[in-house]
Amino acid sequence: MPNLVVLTEQLLAPVPGGTGRYTRELAAALARTAPAGWTVTGAVSRHADVSAAVVPGVGGPRVLPLPRRALIAAWERGVPYWPGGDSVHACTPLAPPRGRVVVTVHDTVPWTHPETLTPRGAAWHRRVIGRATAGAAGIVVPTAAVADELRRRAPGPAPVHVVPHGVTAFTGEEPVDLPPRYVLAVGTVEPRKGFDLLVAATAELGVPLVVVGPPGWGGVDLRAPHVTLLGRVDDARLAFVLRRAAVLAVPSLAEGFGLPVVEAMAAGVPVVHSDAPALVEVAGGAGVAVPRGDRVALAAGLRSVLSDPALSERLVTSGRTRAGAFTWENAARSVWRAHLALFG
Repeated sequence: MPNLVVLTEQLLAPVPGGTGRYTRELAAALARTAPAGWTVTGAVSRHADVSAAVVPGVGGPRVLPLPRRALIAAWERGVPYWPGGDSVHACTPLAPPRGRVVVTVHDTVPWTHPETLTPRGAAWHRRVIGRATAGAAGIVVPTAAVADELRRRAPGPAPVHVVPHGVTAFTGEEPVDLPPRYVLAVGTVEPRKGFDLLVAATAELGVPLVVVGPPGWGGVDLRAPHVTLLGRVDDARLAFVLRRAAVLAVPSLAEGFGLPVVEAMAAGVPVVHSDAPALVEVAGGAGVAVPRGDRVALAAGLRSVLSDPALSERLVTSGRTRAGAFTWENAARSVWRAHLALFG
């Protein structure tokens, strides 16, 4: 019985972030949509506790004998250490150097905005992404914007497949103490997200800001009297916070997809986002786009939604329609096609 191994290592990262959400949702959807006769198994490097990498419907996880740092070093040096299976899907650029492996590349930030990463992180990602485009059996990217940029920055013979993410189906809710009306931001708190600009814009408007997401690198300090920092929350709390927001703000300097955009649209929340190409592509005109790094424009965009109920309602309607185009089942089927093509 053929087996697809999904590398779920990102689920064990200290800050899994959006790639962690992608890994969990895609792995589960791959199991649900598996072609007849195929099985799906997760795999991780050696950890003391791998319980966070357990995905419903997915076998394993299979624990490889090498710890993470040793596995990274081995694959960086071209050691063909294979995690088993007939084909491998790497949910991040941490992947075997060759073989039947398809690699997801989430963005081209290491080239376009290296200053928003640590120097070491930017260099590592450029190196492993370049290796993937040169030697992997296939590359998956979330938007055409990333595909175009990747062809310019790291060209290679690996075929590139544009596979949009899906929208997570939040079921239950758990109450959170919140202001009566607020702007919401969701994401790891790091320089690339533009949250510091958002703090200034919402202070100018005199509207509370709620931020969901763990602290990342860069020491970004968002503390201010009108800001509520919730940190990392589970899905039940996220659903509660998301559905009650007056508007979601996504002022990122760069994104590969922007999951919070479609999650907010699906929840009936209007979105104001930056003009980062991937965000414009994903929003599809169903949000308000503002120039990156422009506090005045960001404040104006938020003000227009907060003060105009008719505009807000139009955005809610168009946003729900737009979000309906993104499902994890569709994403999984496209990923399966990329893998099955390797078998002729």
